[in-house]
Amino acid sequence: MPPQPADIRFRVDPGDVPPVKAARRLHLSLAAFEACKVRLFLRGFPRPDPDTGMYDLEAIDRWRHLRHPALFPELAAIAMPHPAAPTMGELDRMAQAERQRQRAEQFLERKKRPGPKPRAPSPHR
Repeated sequence: MPPQPADIRFRVDPGDVPPVKAARRLHLSLAAFEACKVRLFLRGFPRPDPDTGMYDLEAIDRWRHLRHPALFPELAAIAMPHPAAPTMGELDRMAQAERQRQRAEQFLERKKRPGPKPRAPSPHR
């Protein structure tokens, strides 16, 4: 009989989360987050991991706190380099991906709507 893994003894909170959870951290829906993420990136919002696509929750929290240096002077005192702004190519790719996502959503919405009833063939033809 193979050895059994130990039961989980304590909860491990994730450090990296998918986009829907990153959006929730900002109290946004995923659609609202996707719509404004390019502007957030331009303001230094943490980028997702290039391999996993996951967002670092601690980095998101620090970014949020750094928007208010008077309230969080301990973070403002740390010399943190400003993340590089996305290149025009990256912005173009993000905008294109967003347009494709919106077209796909619109297509799915149209498929859900009932279409016109098919007409019976005319007896005069």
